[in-house]
Amino acid sequence: MSFRMTRRRFMQATSSAMAVGALPTIVDRASAQSSGELKIRVSGGAYGKANIDAYVKPFEAETGIKVTPITDWTTLAQLELMQRTNSVSVDVGLLDQGTALLAANKGYLEDVDYSIYKKEQLSGIVDYGKRPFGVAAVIYSFNMVYNTERYPADKPRPTTWAEFWDVKKFPGVRSLASGQGQGPWEEALLADGVAPDALYPLDIDRAFASLDRIKPHIRKWWAQGSEIQQLMRDKAVDIAQSFDGRAVQLIDEGAPIEINRNQAKLTWDYWIIPKGSPNAKNAQRFIEFATRADHQAAFAQLFPIGPTNRAAFKEMPEKAARKLATHPEYMARSYAKNADWYAETGPDGVSNTQRLINRWNEWILR
Repeated sequence: MSFRMTRRRFMQATSSAMAVGALPTIVDRASAQSSGELKIRVSGGAYGKANIDAYVKPFEAETGIKVTPITDWTTLAQLELMQRTNSVSVDVGLLDQGTALLAANKGYLEDVDYSIYKKEQLSGIVDYGKRPFGVAAVIYSFNMVYNTERYPADKPRPTTWAEFWDVKKFPGVRSLASGQGQGPWEEALLADGVAPDALYPLDIDRAFASLDRIKPHIRKWWAQGSEIQQLMRDKAVDIAQSFDGRAVQLIDEGAPIEINRNQAKLTWDYWIIPKGSPNAKNAQRFIEFATRADHQAAFAQLFPIGPTNRAAFKEMPEKAARKLATHPEYMARSYAKNADWYAETGPDGVSNTQRLINRWNEWILR
């Protein structure tokens, strides 16, 4: 997606912080911060700008607390360097699921103070988005998308991953995510008849047996959201797995694309506070502010990605709400990615994520 939803981000979530030694100048000294002033990594591009406009500026206006937004993503290597040098220069950041779990397990994150949240706001946030180490900031999804010229409304359209795999009934050029990135693991199992509520723990052997069947029909295994967006824009593929936000952007541009919201895989990013933040109390206040329903509704209308507070849908027009992965109608047909399973390690010390990547690297060459 345009806010750096790339293979690089995913690999940051699964690798060790080997790159720490190559980042000698990342950290500004915490002593440069004035008392109470916040430094927040809001990400870049349109996503970062939406964070500034929906959260940073209103938070400053309401609290009088000065905020310096940093238009870059947070990485595991940066967090490790700050801990190793005892120089925590960022008070709030954004992390994807996998990286957040790794950072929490390494002791790099402060616990969230849920006692400062109003009951009605806290109850509105999806349960799986409230973790000791972070609060879900946004939710997006992996969906099946197709070209409506190839699959017009008056003809049968694929509605499940089993039908995506059915190349005889639904012929067309296909694309799936690369196993070096997010990987179509759950989709392969759904195509093989596994129910969404029975996906985890993932049966890796069964997933690859399913991928064996679809492999000859995949034109491109994409690694970045921009790749699949370009493929769909150029009509190089007819049906694909895609981030919902990428497809929404194409639809808004007038492309003949439709999103199938059935069997969507939900994933999310967390607001986090690095351990040792010099302004942790105000950082807690900012995250609470950014998870309120009205503020999330404002954000979603600036950047079309799903709010984590379900009450936000009461604060926005239905037309805008229909673009978002967490619309109540879509949520009923979606399932949440289990990042905890991906982070688990076996007796050999290898995580399930790395196990999948290793298997993929062998499989793709066959």
